[in-house]
Amino acid sequence: MALAAHLAEVAQGKIALTVQIFVAFKFKWRANKMALKIAYLVFSYLCGAIPFAYIFTKIFAGVDIRTVGSGNPGTTNVFRAAGKGAGIAVFLFDAAKGFIPVYFASFADNGFIFAAIVALAAMFGHIYTVFLNFKGGKGVATGFGIFLALMPEPTLCAFGVFILVFLSLGYVSLGSMCSASSLPIAAYFFGYSKEPIIFAAFIALFIIYKHKSNIKRLIDGNENRFNIFRNRGKK
Repeated sequence: MALAAHLAEVAQGKIALTVQIFVAFKFKWRANKMALKIAYLVFSYLCGAIPFAYIFTKIFAGVDIRTVGSGNPGTTNVFRAAGKGAGIAVFLFDAAKGFIPVYFASFADNGFIFAAIVALAAMFGHIYTVFLNFKGGKGVATGFGIFLALMPEPTLCAFGVFILVFLSLGYVSLGSMCSASSLPIAAYFFGYSKEPIIFAAFIALFIIYKHKSNIKRLIDGNENRFNIFRNRGKK
């Protein structure tokens, strides 16, 4: 009986020690996981914050994008200020800085909620970039990259809407807003779940809000049409 009691006591001690080790390991794993997520969000913001419109306009035209045209550090203004080559480069790089963080977000967490937070970090990095005194672009190209990673088919449909509106009417701003508005609708018809559709609708509303000055000019009839095929400097 004494031996049995002793063995039971030893077994109980070993079980308690195992539980303590497991709890400590789990706590450390969670702490490391949380640190990884925070680091990834910082990376996503900084990735989104890279001011490619400013960089490429400096390279191609030698000017500060904030001092020419509309003053907006975005793709359309780069087309006008620095030409087609710079404009295309900015669109692709701005899209990439939205696509890359979201596409690889599963390395830190494979849930949609984390991917959406990463997307917001990249988007806010672009719109409120620390490198340009928190005054960035309107988020259209970066948003395109974000949703190309999250929901590729609806995003390509929304891009088709942009092309249709832009080529028909010549307004980049109107095409961007129509494209953003069509994204949650396309996501619904492609069978996406409620969370991605709601997130797409939220981003669409935010992009429309960022175009509030364009909406006023459209209503007043003062919004500039844009010809992508016109060479810089020609009227």
